[in-house]
Amino acid sequence: MKVAVTGAMGFIGRHVVAELAEHAVEVVAVVRPSSTRTLALPAGKVVSLDLHDAPANAFEVLGCPDVLIHLAWDGLPNYKSLHHFETELPAQYRFLKGLIEAGLQNLVVAGTCFEYGMQSGPLSESVAPNPSNPYGFAKDALRSELEYFRKIHPFHLTWARLFYLYGEGQAENSLLPQLRQAVERGDPAFDMSGGEQLRDYLRVDEAARYLVSLAFAMQDVGAVNVCSGTPISVRGLVEGWIKENGWAIRLNLGYYPYPDYEPMAFWGDSTKLSTLIGQAT
Repeated sequence: MKVAVTGAMGFIGRHVVAELAEHAVEVVAVVRPSSTRTLALPAGKVVSLDLHDAPANAFEVLGCPDVLIHLAWDGLPNYKSLHHFETELPAQYRFLKGLIEAGLQNLVVAGTCFEYGMQSGPLSESVAPNPSNPYGFAKDALRSELEYFRKIHPFHLTWARLFYLYGEGQAENSLLPQLRQAVERGDPAFDMSGGEQLRDYLRVDEAARYLVSLAFAMQDVGAVNVCSGTPISVRGLVEGWIKENGWAIRLNLGYYPYPDYEPMAFWGDSTKLSTLIGQAT
């Protein structure tokens, strides 16, 4: 089996490539031409490709993979930028449509929990998307476009709605790296929001295992939440990190306001994911 991964140098992509390396598959890691970082790949190859200006024979350039795990997306973490639907959405659809027309049969795409918008509580895949920011809107629009295209050009689509991920390699402005930096600086306190919002957090290496399992299934899954299924307060999460690492720092709660683009309490229903992963093992 040959598996291609776009966004292979990204936070999630590097963990997906590492997970694939544990299996007897050929890996094609797709990176941006502007990437200056190197990627250790035990088996397979690295392809430099700009999906905004992809060649007509992009499917062949990728080695005609059996499955594509599509993680690439520009413009993050600015969720409110109009770039997501003005520029990124048409480029993404054009790129994926071209691959499918050329012969791609199995596609796993990273979606986002922001597709659910401001809806609260446990969110299952049966809940209708209602995005409230440009990023969530563009992702959900791409899913809809691919669903329409699938009706006239059949292929297997898995739309993996990622919730909150953390772990090695995440952006320095993310919560855990910021906390670690504060500890290393010797700050007496860590500034954060009130911390009472409930979220669904999952280790990125665990999410990578789920994405690879979904890719190996080569099924027409549709939307599936990639999440823990367990809500935790942001305060509880941070306090857990502090305790786990033995850090001596207090929390300055309420320093930052709560984000206005997400509800106070929402998390993923992981029932469908658990069933699919159970079938794959």
